[in-house]
Amino acid sequence: KSPLTAARLSPQIAGDANEEQIYYAAAANLDRPAVLQKVLNDLYHLFRYETCQNINYALGVVLEAMDRHINEKHIQISGSATLFYIVKGKDKTSFDMRTKRMVIGTLLNGMSAYRSDDTMMRNGCLTLCQFKIPEDVLFDYERLVHLLLHIVSEMEQESFVQRIGIYLLNSLACQVDGSQKKLLGDLGAINRMLGLIEDRLARRVCDDVLEVAWSTMWNVTDETSMNCQRFLDGRGMEFFLGCLRVFPDKEELLRNMMGLLGNVAEVRALRPRLMTMQFMCVFADLLDSCSDGIERMVDAINRWDLRTERNINYRSFEPISYLAKIYHTPQCQHWAVWALANLTTVYPAKYCFLLESEGGLTLLQEIIQHDQPYGQIKELAMLVIKNCRQFREQGQLPQDAQLDG
Repeated sequence: KSPLTAARLSPQIAGDANEEQIYYAAAANLDRPAVLQKVLNDLYHLFRYETCQNINYALGVVLEAMDRHINEKHIQISGSATLFYIVKGKDKTSFDMRTKRMVIGTLLNGMSAYRSDDTMMRNGCLTLCQFKIPEDVLFDYERLVHLLLHIVSEMEQESFVQRIGIYLLNSLACQVDGSQKKLLGDLGAINRMLGLIEDRLARRVCDDVLEVAWSTMWNVTDETSMNCQRFLDGRGMEFFLGCLRVFPDKEELLRNMMGLLGNVAEVRALRPRLMTMQFMCVFADLLDSCSDGIERMVDAINRWDLRTERNINYRSFEPISYLAKIYHTPQCQHWAVWALANLTTVYPAKYCFLLESEGGLTLLQEIIQHDQPYGQIKELAMLVIKNCRQFREQGQLPQDAQLDG
C-alpha cells in the first residue's frame, strides 16, 4: 500500500503552512511533478531545521515521489537532499534493514539516472555516508561500485564529489571478503586508482585523493593475488617510484604505498617482478641507516597517534607477526608492535580475540623478555598485553587508554 494512503490524517486543505498540509499536498500532487517538487522543497526545509514530527510518513512521501518520477531530475535532487536529513537524523537507528534497502535502492536509481550531475551525485554520496559501509550496501554492491568508479574517474578532478566518492570506494574495499575485492578489480578499480595517481604525479599534487587512491589499492590487494598482478601490469611500480621521487616527505602516502607493496610481495609468483636492480636499490635506500632511513622510520612511528582510527580490516595478524619476529631489524618489530598496539587500543572487541587466537600474546612475551628489542618496542608490547587482558576481564579498555568521546 502507498505510504501516502496508509496514514490516517484528519481532513485538511493542502498547502505548505504546516507539516500535515505538506503531506496532503504531496498526496494530491503525486502525478504533477512541478507542484510535487515544491512540496519536496517544503519538506526539505522542515528537516533542515529539525521541525519534522512524522519521520516515517515523510520518508514514504520522498521515496514514492522519487520512485514515480525517476525521469524528473529536480525531483531526484530535491528528494535526495531530503533523504540526507532523514537518515542523518536521530531516528535513523529505528530504520530496519528493509527500510534501509528501500532508501539505498531509490537513491542509487536516482544517481544512476543522473550520474553526470554534480548535485545529484553529491547528495547521493553524502546520504550514503550516513549508513554503515559496507554492511548496509552489500545487497547492491556492484551497482554502487560502478557509480563510485564513475565519480572518481569521470567527474571533475579535485572536486568535493570526487573526494567523498573515493572515501566511499575505499570503505567498500575494506572489511569485505576476497570475492568482493576481486569484483572491485574486475570492475576496474585498480586501473582507475592508477589513473588518479598518474594525474596527480603529472601535476605534482599530493592531496587526500592521492593518499586514498593508494589506500584503496592497499585494501583491494589484500590477500587477492589477481589484484596484485593488476597493479603490476598497470605500471603500478612506475607510479610507486614516481611518488617516492616527487613526494619524498609524505609519511601517510609512504605508509599506504608500502602497505600495498607488502601485499604484492606476499604473492610468491609475483616476487620475481620486484627483484630487479632498480627496485632493490630503492628498497635498500628506504632502509639504509647511512641515509637515516631507519632513524626516520623510528621517528615517524614515534609521532603516530596510537588512537588513530584506520580504515583497514585484518582477518589475520600473520603478516604483522612475521615482522614482529625480525630481531635483526628492530625497527621492523617497532612498526609491527605499534600496529598491534594501535589496533587493540582502537578496536579491542575485534582484534584482542584475533591476536590471542593466533598466539600473539606469547610472541609479545618473548619480545619483552628478549635482550635485543629497545625499550619503546617493549613498552608497546606491554600495552598490547594490557589491552587484551583488560578487555578479556572487563570487556573494555583501561581508563587511561580510552578514546576521546
